[in-house]
Amino acid sequence: MAGIFSPDCQLSQTKQNNKLTEDITRKTNSLLKKIAYALFVVATTAAVHAADVSGDWTWNTPGRNGGPDRTSTLTLKVDGSTLTGKVSTPGRDGKNIDTPIADGKVDGDNISFIVVRQNQGQSITNNYSGTIATDQITGKIEFTRDGNQQSRDWTAKRATLTK
Repeated sequence: MAGIFSPDCQLSQTKQNNKLTEDITRKTNSLLKKIAYALFVVATTAAVHAADVSGDWTWNTPGRNGGPDRTSTLTLKVDGSTLTGKVSTPGRDGKNIDTPIADGKVDGDNISFIVVRQNQGQSITNNYSGTIATDQITGKIEFTRDGNQQSRDWTAKRATLTK
């Protein structure tokens, strides 16, 4: 019985325990590296996708009183989750009116921003929201008209790709 508790036996058991600990540590480190790589890929993919909204987008709205459709152009630039740019719409005299967007945000495939226009001394606020899919933005424009909250759908198509 004394042989079981001999120093040589204890040394052998210690070596086995050390080998087992090294094996567990090596496998844990390998798993942590794989998880870190997967998180990097997901974060990189999200950042690349968010940058895809930069550029010019156009959409048409029906003209007033049966007139011709009006083409609006949205110019966007993404910096992280911040969206900046302008909306160009035809004025009554035919010249484009550029209005900067405010409070622009990008969250994955979703964008939102506000456009505030001045008309006859009144401030008119349009809240835009949309989802990006390839070369199209589909969403809603919310606004107040005659004291009533209203909304309409909008679909913009990419006009040009920016590099």
